[in-house]
Amino acid sequence: MKRLFSFLILLTSFISLKAQDRLAGQTFTTRSEVLAKNGMAATSQPLATQAALKILQQGGSAMDAAIAANAVLGLVEPASCGIGGDIFAIVWDAKTEKLYGFNGSGRSPKSLDIDYFMDKGMKEIPLFGPLAVSTPGTVDGWFMMHDKFGKLSMSEILAPAIQYGREGFPVSEVIAYEMATNYQNKVDLPGFAETYLPNGRPPKKGEMFVNKNLANTYDLIAKQGRDAFYKGEIARTIDAYMKKHGGFLSYEDLATHTGEWVEPLSTNYRGYDVWELPPNGQGTAALQMLNILEGYDVRSMGFGSAEYLHVLTEAKKLAYEDRAKFFADPAFNKLPIKELLSKAYAAERSKLIKSDQAASGYPAGDFEIETGNTTYLTVADKDGNMVSLIQSIYYEFASGMVPDGLGFVLQNRGQMFNVQDRNHANALAPGKRPFHTIIPAFITKDGKPWVSFGLMGGAVQPQGHAQIVVNLIDFDMNLQEAGDAPRMRHVGSSQPTGSIMTNGGTLNLESGFSYQTIRELRKLGHRLGTGVGIYGGYQAIGFDWKSKVYSGASESRKDGQAAGY
Repeated sequence: MKRLFSFLILLTSFISLKAQDRLAGQTFTTRSEVLAKNGMAATSQPLATQAALKILQQGGSAMDAAIAANAVLGLVEPASCGIGGDIFAIVWDAKTEKLYGFNGSGRSPKSLDIDYFMDKGMKEIPLFGPLAVSTPGTVDGWFMMHDKFGKLSMSEILAPAIQYGREGFPVSEVIAYEMATNYQNKVDLPGFAETYLPNGRPPKKGEMFVNKNLANTYDLIAKQGRDAFYKGEIARTIDAYMKKHGGFLSYEDLATHTGEWVEPLSTNYRGYDVWELPPNGQGTAALQMLNILEGYDVRSMGFGSAEYLHVLTEAKKLAYEDRAKFFADPAFNKLPIKELLSKAYAAERSKLIKSDQAASGYPAGDFEIETGNTTYLTVADKDGNMVSLIQSIYYEFASGMVPDGLGFVLQNRGQMFNVQDRNHANALAPGKRPFHTIIPAFITKDGKPWVSFGLMGGAVQPQGHAQIVVNLIDFDMNLQEAGDAPRMRHVGSSQPTGSIMTNGGTLNLESGFSYQTIRELRKLGHRLGTGVGIYGGYQAIGFDWKSKVYSGASESRKDGQAAGY
């Protein structure tokens, strides 16, 4: 009887692995890829996707549509993103046939340094409240990217978000859940309850939510440009609010902010070029993981096998040790990025992986350093331009600090600084950009765009990016299946804020992996977990050069939608 029961458990696990048995044959796909000729948008919320399509159909560029979608997301998905946060993008420009990278991360207040925390014996910057607030880079990013790739006016682009803010919108399921589970420790922070807790609580699924203050802020930005935010009325409001509530972000910090165009980084993975942005983000870790994985016959291991998940997890551990040591603002450090991305370095690191044992810890690379929550969307237009864009306020509802009458929360990205070691690459310093988790991604084949994609969710992002690439290239999944397939997320690696992994961390497995795989991973010494809602949220657009047709995908873990015309 016991043997029969074990067999039934194993059979049930196997069936769950094959649950998505559709006519088209893809094992994991929850829906078909969306196919369209003239344009495509994929975001984590249908109203944002529809706003992007509307802009495209009005003659706007992919960048115009991406900004429109981002503005709507800042309204409808306020626990994850908004103009109080930062922005990054990788843009394919069809005219020049080139990829452009944009880093729109803000810097720490110039009046705040590491001594403030060391003198108080603080080992980390508080997650909520004024001390973690860094300069918001999103609005500046909108205008810098619009200047280069935009076509319509900012008034036209922001019109959908302004309308939804004034008239209201029905709150969708996942967003309602996120708002309801992440507000309690911010209720007493100034301006928060007035903005996000109508009737004394977060809005429930299907309830209308209105944010006229944010609509007015958007309207002011549309009419007066970026300087309204960084040098005008909005900047003065933020400055007064921070002074009143013990913060350090000032008018000068806002007035002197600027984002920057950067060269994307790439590695070639089995004939495909995978692109990420350089630090202060963590995209380099995804490329390092792929370099390590390329040394293994992943295809023959098979998706969902213990052998594959073991190698994937150990590759993640190795890459994240370098992430903890080296990833920081390159304006303050000369970082060994070329060395970290070399195939020779990946081969050397791979030698540390034991096929029969999970490691409790790994050393970071031995290179010298010379010191000195999120939403993802992607849009493509009729001209062949593609935008891979990610934007975040960091933690759910960020700092919880909502400046008077503006309708948005200020990010708490400054919490990612290291305040324990002043010699660390990511140590807090005035006017420095913190380590960043949000990363857009792109894949090209033979110098032409193949897939624009991203996978939001904090530290899951590099390991999520690597899994998507492997699903597409090694396991021959289509764009939708690659995102819907069950994922792993390893937690507990050393961090840029100062913590060190000594116990091997925890390997969390999403539902869908077989009991046999789970058992084999335990034998290898992996500590296993089964967290819910921690595996990120994926959106993607692919392009077929033969048919000149876009494909779009939006996974089932979010409220998202891919749509085209």
